[in-house]
Formats: sequence, structure tokens, C-alpha cells
Amino acid sequence: MDDDRSGWLSRFRSLRGLWRDIAKAIGASTPTFSPDLPPVDVERLAEQMRQCLETRGGEMSARARAARLGRTYLDLNATGRFNFLKLLAEEFDSDPKAVDAAMAAVGKAADRSTRLRAERRLKQLLDPPRVKLLTQFTTLPEGVKFLVDMRAELIALAKSEPLFEPLADDLKCLLASWFDIGFLELKRMTWRSPALLLEKIIAYEAVHAIQGWADLKNRLDSDRRLYAFFHPRMPDEPLIFVEVALVKGLAGNIQQLLDEHAPLQVETEADTAIFYSINNAQRGLDGISFGNFLIKKVVDDLSHELPNLKTFATLSPIPGFRGWAERNGLLADLDHPSEERLSRQAARYLTEVNPDSGRVRDPVAHFHLSNGARLERLNFQADSSARGLSQSAGMMVNYLYKLSEIETNHEAYTGIGKVAISSAIKSLLKQ
Repeated sequence: MDDDRSGWLSRFRSLRGLWRDIAKAIGASTPTFSPDLPPVDVERLAEQMRQCLETRGGEMSARARAARLGRTYLDLNATGRFNFLKLLAEEFDSDPKAVDAAMAAVGKAADRSTRLRAERRLKQLLDPPRVKLLTQFTTLPEGVKFLVDMRAELIALAKSEPLFEPLADDLKCLLASWFDIGFLELKRMTWRSPALLLEKIIAYEAVHAIQGWADLKNRLDSDRRLYAFFHPRMPDEPLIFVEVALVKGLAGNIQQLLDEHAPLQVETEADTAIFYSINNAQRGLDGISFGNFLIKKVVDDLSHELPNLKTFATLSPIPGFRGWAERNGLLADLDHPSEERLSRQAARYLTEVNPDSGRVRDPVAHFHLSNGARLERLNFQADSSARGLSQSAGMMVNYLYKLSEIETNHEAYTGIGKVAISSAIKSLLKQ
């Protein structure tokens, strides 16, 4: 495995010293392991993990042991971290024999009170020891962010190593409980926001790359908005953010929308808010949904701030469209595109629901339709960037969030797979 010292791990170099001081506060020293954690070191590490699971010494001792273990992980290279996580996955899972015995006890219970005790025992045994181990990191400074990034690494590893999937799932369950929407805070980012946060917005923007500080300043001007969700345990890390343009009418071209030299729109004269970029900033939180809450909260805030806004819509990419068209022998439509033919094929791609999954093919479409949006309008030659052409054949789409229809559209799509579409999209599908 190749190590990436410029990646997420480099952000935690300062933690080594901080966590070392926590460990030393009670006289604990950190064992030394080879960076690639060879087999000779694995058993010593397993013993260190077992010590973390012990309850002796009280809360301060447990925190110090967690700090020592965290520093061990931070000192490893990619191969060492692989072996560290493999140890967690294999040796600190639930005990299958104990679980089998507990299940048998539940089945043999002769009365209700005996069954309830047996069920409690079974639940305890089904909770892997590694969950308790991972939870201890939350007592450390930046420990929650440490676990979020650990899950990001697990997600990548699980693509080729299925043994990591249960561990990644355990961590997802923990994070989902900690990142409940009730704990999150919505903040508007401006040009006056801390430089540290602005730098992270530039780094995390994955839909339409920010081309430096001038581009970012344009996206934070008076006719633009940028909102992000934050967690109190990760105050310097946006979890997800959305970029909004205040315009007149539906926007249909992303290059025009992001043009730094375009005239400034007077915000009180704008009638439409265009959500043109939504970014999940933390890969370790994949599968834990914030996007639907983010959009609804932003719509609510903008409605109160600017009562003149009557329309809330997106200008979204269609990331799987070109690949789908190529697989279905539609190269002629791609090589010699006409607005009518390409729009018709895009409408078909976006609206056909898989009967097995009950969802449309396109992940962006699924996201917005699940949130109650309506497929409103297709835009030909709307994104001339290399990425826009390679993924979406230059096409973009507007999803409309009509407040009076959101709940009905959501229930129709998630319940019976019915896609809400405008009359213009209906006409395309009939051709």
C-alpha cells in the first residue's frame, strides 16, 4: 500500500504531541511499533487494545490509554494502519460461540423474566468490543474528527477487502448517533469568515472546482450565499455545504452563473435562488444524510431573509448520463448532439425507475427526488467544462423545490417510485 502523507493523516500531526501529553499526565508512555506494524508487533498492539477495554484506574486512566492507542495509529504508515484496522476487525468482533449460546438461552427461556435476561445478555454480546474501544476516542481533543477520517479510510479499504465492512458499519452507527441533525448548526459563510474555513471550502468543493481566491470571493458576493452544517465537536470542519446564486428566473448555464465578470444582481430584486453546488465535505460521513435537512433549512432561512424569492431550484449535473448513453449505443446523439435528441435521452435517463431498487439511475437525481423536488427543465450545452462534457455530455438539469409540493413529491417517489416532472419534461418523454 502507498502512504499519503499529504492526505488526511497529515492534518493530525499536531495531535501526536497533544495526545502524548494526555498519556503522560498519568505517567503512561506510548509503546514503540514499526511504522508498517509487522506480525511481531501485532500481538503487542492487541494487548494494548485489551488494556483500553479494561475499566481499572477510572476515567483519566481510560483517557490516557485511548490517547496512547490513538498516537500508535497516527505513527503508522498506510500498511501499518491496514494491519491495525485488520486487528480490530478480526480480533475484537463479537464472539460467535458466546452469541450462539446466548441465542440458545433465549430460545430455551421458560418464562418472561428469564427470556428478558437472556435477551439482554444477547444484546450485550452482539455489541463488539471494538465499539467500546472506538467510543473512547471521543474523549480526546479532535477525537470525533479522528474517527470520521478513520471511517473514510475503512470505506476505501472495504471496496477491495470485505472483512472491513462490518467494522465500517459499526463506526457508521456510532457516527450516525453523534451526528444527529439536532446537534448540527447551520452557518452562513462570508468573505469575513476565518481563512482556515475558507481554505477548507476551496479544498472540499468537488462539483465545480474553485479557481483560487478571486473565484471564491465571487461565490461569496452579495448576490451569492454559502451555507454549511457544523458539529460542535468539529467546529473547524464543514460537514456539508451548499452554494446558492440569487438570480432572476431559472439559470441554465453554469459557466455564466460562475462568471466573475458578470454584473452583480441586486439581491432584493432577485426572484430565484439557484442551488448550484452541494458538497459532502467528510467522506467518513458517507451514508449519513444531511443534504435534505440542509436544503430545507436554507430555503427556510432565505425565505425569511429575502421575501422576494419565489422560486427555489437547482442547476445540477447529470454525472452518469454520458456513460449510460455510450452503453446504450447512443453515440450518434453524443458525437453530433442536437438539443432535441440529447434532451429526450436525458429525460429518459433521469426518469426511468429501476423496479428492483425503486429509484432512478442518477445519484444526483435520486438525492433531489428523495427530498421532494420536481424534475423541471433540461439545459443543453449548460456545462462546457471537461468534467461536464465527460460526465454529463454538457447537459444540466433544474430540480424545482416548490414548498407546497415537497412532501407530496417525496412520498410519491420514496413510496411508489413516481417521479415528479414538469409539463416540459412530459412533452420530451412523449416524443
